[in-house]
Amino acid sequence: MHVVDSHTEGEPTRVILSGGPDLGSGSLAERAQRLATEHRELYRSLVKEPYGQEAMVGALLVEPVNTECVAGIIFFDAAAVIGMCGHGTIGVAATLAHLGKIGIGSHKLETPVGVVEITLQDSNTVSVTNVDSYRLEKDRVIQVDGIGPDGAPVDVKGDIAWGGNWFFMVDESPTAVRPDNIMALTQTAIAIRTALERENITGGEGGIIDHIVLFGDALTPEGHSRNFVLCPDNAYDRSPCGTGCSARLACLAADDLLPPGQEILQESVIGSSYHIRYQPAPEGKISPTITGQAFVTRDATLIFNEQDRLRNGIDLGV
Repeated sequence: MHVVDSHTEGEPTRVILSGGPDLGSGSLAERAQRLATEHRELYRSLVKEPYGQEAMVGALLVEPVNTECVAGIIFFDAAAVIGMCGHGTIGVAATLAHLGKIGIGSHKLETPVGVVEITLQDSNTVSVTNVDSYRLEKDRVIQVDGIGPDGAPVDVKGDIAWGGNWFFMVDESPTAVRPDNIMALTQTAIAIRTALERENITGGEGGIIDHIVLFGDALTPEGHSRNFVLCPDNAYDRSPCGTGCSARLACLAADDLLPPGQEILQESVIGSSYHIRYQPAPEGKISPTITGQAFVTRDATLIFNEQDRLRNGIDLGV
């Protein structure tokens, strides 16, 4: 299986160029569903250790339905097939540029949740105009067990928003957003997601809220805020999370806290950053644009030996 690996502001992406499963024809959403239900063991093995690494997102290149698109992409991590991935899209763009498939300028990619536009500024710098994003609910309060003093429950307030995935956005994080606090942040975010599941709180049309974002003060004077993002596989996003930034912009726009076109710097928990902005879109939504850098780190052939009892990945219950 031929793969190219990259990282986008610290977050790894693995692009599968050949040797992946045959998903047949149909829409990207239909093919993504086949990947999720018929090839779960395979796609998880591509991003889990020992063949992958923690926090890695896979991007399977497929033929697009929309003829204006240069490629179709189906994203997944160690837990699930996901609709859209901002850092992964930046990584795909840098990979296609590395392979000579695209040049400087604008191009379109098709995902299971819609068409996104990428602008390659140089071989590493990419802007992604994501799918239209919006806030579904403001200031939803949930009781979260185990994160207060001596394990007491705490009421946590957050917004529910769509940015290509469903997010619960917590402006006032009950745990300090610092790089030396990753374990505590992870435990807090998992507890919040567990509380959402317990109370059957979902996104639009019953969509699973599988990403949790905790915000804190920016590290630099230029930064707007710093975030910690928990992904579906319980790994944290090393980048500021492209779809999370899209959901963040939707919330800022809904609260009239950021005018259209004004760019801000969103920092991640490790200090990497995206430049983000938006324009209005129909039906009260926004059209977000995320700019970041990705660097190709590996061009390799994965060899899955039938004698290797760990060829399907190390399973820790995710």
